[in-house]
Amino acid sequence: MGLMNYLDLTLATPEENLACDEALLELCDEGQGDELLRLWESPRHFVVVGYANKVACEVNVPFCRQNGLPILRRCSGGGTVLQGRGCLSYALILRIDESGPFRSITSTNQFVLERHRVVLEGLLHAPVRIRGQTDLALGEVKFSGNSQRRKRRALLFHGAFLLDLDLALVEGALLMPSKEPDYRANRSHSEFLVNLSVPVGEVALALRSGWQAGASPSDIPLERIRKLALEKYAAPEWTWRFK
Repeated sequence: MGLMNYLDLTLATPEENLACDEALLELCDEGQGDELLRLWESPRHFVVVGYANKVACEVNVPFCRQNGLPILRRCSGGGTVLQGRGCLSYALILRIDESGPFRSITSTNQFVLERHRVVLEGLLHAPVRIRGQTDLALGEVKFSGNSQRRKRRALLFHGAFLLDLDLALVEGALLMPSKEPDYRANRSHSEFLVNLSVPVGEVALALRSGWQAGASPSDIPLERIRKLALEKYAAPEWTWRFK
């Protein structure tokens, strides 16, 4: 893996931001797009359930409706999260090489999380640990969750870093997860999560350096993104497929 492209792109709606990750994955899998690091931070808070999550088991639906929080579903696995201001989201588009570090789910998790662990440890000057299957933590409190979606030739590895997220809003919007890593020990969201309180620009610069991501991509599939956002991510039958 050599140099990769860098894309700082936050789109207008939560649906478009989720669709963007999938569209970039499709482009790379089709051989038309390069490996890429994308960073974005939604100005609007919204809830995102993992591909196989049941909304009613993970989300405080009445609270979200009362507070105008959209509930959406992403194309990758993992648990349910709140995204928005104070939450730096990222997406890595990576090519799959059967002899390389991205040959399997487990090896991909290990490679990406270790790179992020080193990057964040250098930035924070504090020990960062890989916990559970896909979490990064300071001690026993989590500041980053991650998941992946794999296709034939490329994969999407994406997640978020909590920098200044409203944890009280997380507490209200999300129920206790139906599945949790052992180290969580049944703690509430506000007890289990921590904000890094680091400027977003510093984290972005550290990630760009860690992935050697520099050049701008030659093609941003805006029309494909809009189509996916409208026909999939904004469609109730997608979000509520597992109620």
